[in-house]
Amino acid sequence: MWIVVCYDVNTETKEGRKRLRRVAQVCKNYGQRVQKSVFECQVDEMKYEQMRKRLLKEVNLLLDNLRLYRLIEPREKMVEEYGSTRTILFDEESLVV
Repeated sequence: MWIVVCYDVNTETKEGRKRLRRVAQVCKNYGQRVQKSVFECQVDEMKYEQMRKRLLKEVNLLLDNLRLYRLIEPREKMVEEYGSTRTILFDEESLVV
């Protein structure tokens, strides 16, 4: 399944900036960055739960915002892309840690 992960981490403090880097790293382990705080991830149900739990461990729910969207398959019919960056479609095994 395809998941879009969006986050807004409060970076007013040093700890917030560290949280931002940790959240981005978790996302990089499961997918690819498509915008500064937006990742597309192709995962199965088990990897989705693993990713969700890891992200929830990193964010501060009082200061930050995390959104996870499931894209309806086929992804190509649900997503329109414009601009210079294009999504690279990888097989599922190459995205997960």
